[in-house]
Amino acid sequence: MATALDLKQRLRSVFGHSAFRPHQEEVCRRTAEGVDGLVVMPTGAGKSLCYQLPGLLRGGPTLVFSPLIALMEDQTAKLRELGLRAERIHSGRPRSESRQACRLYRDGELDFLFIAPERLGVPGFIEFLERCRPALIAVDEAHCISQWGHDFRPDYRLLGRRLPRLRPAPVLALTATATPRIQDDIGAQLNLEGDQRYIYGFRRENLAVEVIQRPPSARAALVAEVLGEEERRPAIVYAPTRKETESLSARLNEDFPCGAYHAGLPAAERDRTQAAFLEGELDAIVATTAFGMGIDKPDIRTVVHTAMPASVEGYYQEIGRAGRDGESARALLLYSWADRRTQEFLHGLSYPEVGVLRDLYGALSEEPTEQGELQRRLRFNEDLFEAALDQLRIHGGAVIGGGYRVRRGEGSWHRTYRVQRRHRLDQIDEMTRFADHRGCRMLRLVRHFGDRADSGRRCGACDVCAPSSCLVRRFRTPLAEEVQAMGTVVSLLRRRDGVGTGRLFRDFRAVHGSYDRGGFEDLLGALAQSRILFVEEDSFQKDGETIRYQRAGLTPSGRRRGVDLAEQVLLPDDPPDEPPARRRRGGAVAPVEITEADADPALVEALREWRGKVAREKRLPAYTVLHNRTMVAVAAARPADRSQLLSIPGIGPTTVKRYGSALLRIVAAEKPSPK
Repeated sequence: MATALDLKQRLRSVFGHSAFRPHQEEVCRRTAEGVDGLVVMPTGAGKSLCYQLPGLLRGGPTLVFSPLIALMEDQTAKLRELGLRAERIHSGRPRSESRQACRLYRDGELDFLFIAPERLGVPGFIEFLERCRPALIAVDEAHCISQWGHDFRPDYRLLGRRLPRLRPAPVLALTATATPRIQDDIGAQLNLEGDQRYIYGFRRENLAVEVIQRPPSARAALVAEVLGEEERRPAIVYAPTRKETESLSARLNEDFPCGAYHAGLPAAERDRTQAAFLEGELDAIVATTAFGMGIDKPDIRTVVHTAMPASVEGYYQEIGRAGRDGESARALLLYSWADRRTQEFLHGLSYPEVGVLRDLYGALSEEPTEQGELQRRLRFNEDLFEAALDQLRIHGGAVIGGGYRVRRGEGSWHRTYRVQRRHRLDQIDEMTRFADHRGCRMLRLVRHFGDRADSGRRCGACDVCAPSSCLVRRFRTPLAEEVQAMGTVVSLLRRRDGVGTGRLFRDFRAVHGSYDRGGFEDLLGALAQSRILFVEEDSFQKDGETIRYQRAGLTPSGRRRGVDLAEQVLLPDDPPDEPPARRRRGGAVAPVEITEADADPALVEALREWRGKVAREKRLPAYTVLHNRTMVAVAAARPADRSQLLSIPGIGPTTVKRYGSALLRIVAAEKPSPK
């Protein structure tokens, strides 16, 4: 059994460190003792040591399963520099070199062997590994095994079925991004014994998060302005498309050395750009999310997102690349409601309707069929066919063999596909809620991941906690009428505290009818910044569905009488020619978080009845006509025209074209219920 002295001696003699980082020692000790575990720590927290040190202490080879070739290469090189025996097996290596790595493992000549998970599907490979049983098994990037993870890899599912044959070695799963739901799934998929979880370190004391709405047309100039200051570089800028990556990189390169990186570039060019950035030859890199995994550049001062990411998990991992040296760093997110629509569009491309997959599954048989023949028979365009086939394969409905031939798989594919498709949309919802959140940014992230050791205090550095320190956002003192409006909000909460923000808005609007939802949200945000009230996410269950909403309540400061709002509160000072994206011309209702508690119940029922009738006539599932959340949002917003209808989350031009007249007619006919 490893003692604290053993751990510290090896830490110093092998790895050259005089002390552990926070929580590393506990993980290393328990793993060395043979206990399964799940490590969820942010990028840069030192997760690799958590399997490397106990692997050496256990006196045998450590198998490391990792889906990232670049990370395997990097880890192997670093271990060899320390004098340790490390090898790797993945698709990027010549077959002769992989065979040599296998021989070294078989002969007991390795301390660490890194393996790509798809190798477990190669006939005879697991039997080969059994010949020299490992002392420890590490599963890196473990979120990839979960269908709830932001980077699900179906090959990782093989681990759960294969690992029992390599026991009794303990299994340590490691990831930088896993919510409690994903943590549960990782444990179940890998059959981890017990419930030993190490969920620590998600609070980044030196990282200030700033979020601001800006239209896409204004973002490039803003990025150039922010990064024009030398102290804000080196920087990573994440752009949503390859085209924007190249155009923004070219613009920034006029002022300082900058490169572009995306999956469409030749591998050699990507490697050169990455190396130049790591070596300091480039001050910034503009990239898609293809860049960054396994990158260890400690002095990055700024990470900018020029559009809203698809998930909080992906966003946190990307901003975590800033400030690893412990010095101050900033993450800047530029977004607008258009980004939400873009993410929903991309979701539709990656996750086609269930009916599309059903048609493809029906065209398959037990006999393998060429993919090209299938596509021609179904008359799917190439992108739709590839997306549908990929999802059907992931969920077991299709099996792809040699020569790109496909045969029918299991008939239960639709159960997991429906759930995952819905989950991906929920992740977009969660990211939208983060962007619109009125409380401490860092605290919101910490709670998202369920950090078990966090203090729960505000960070004091983000745009909500420290508005005067913002790079982009500007604030002003409120006008007299705005002070009066904020006083109304406080008075309403004194009468009924802890209320949903949708219901609070309706009560507020009865007094201040000139305010739209966007202006009201600005007031809430300003009051939250000044710690007069808090806004937090809450939820309830209805008909088996989790309904999330935002709830506002007064802080102890807000409950005290005589609060001088004019002195304490600052409001966003948006440029007059760039109004916030949530404010629309013509009085359109802003996209907001709505729950059934916010909506007029009589109107909800009228819409539900109409939806059921349409669904029966068209022989469609009701949710494909109008999703529950969209229906509730319509009932809460009560749109008066097509422009207002379009501003409601979940309603696009197609929905307005098909059902717009009917929806507006129902809203107009159903008079508001008395409060």
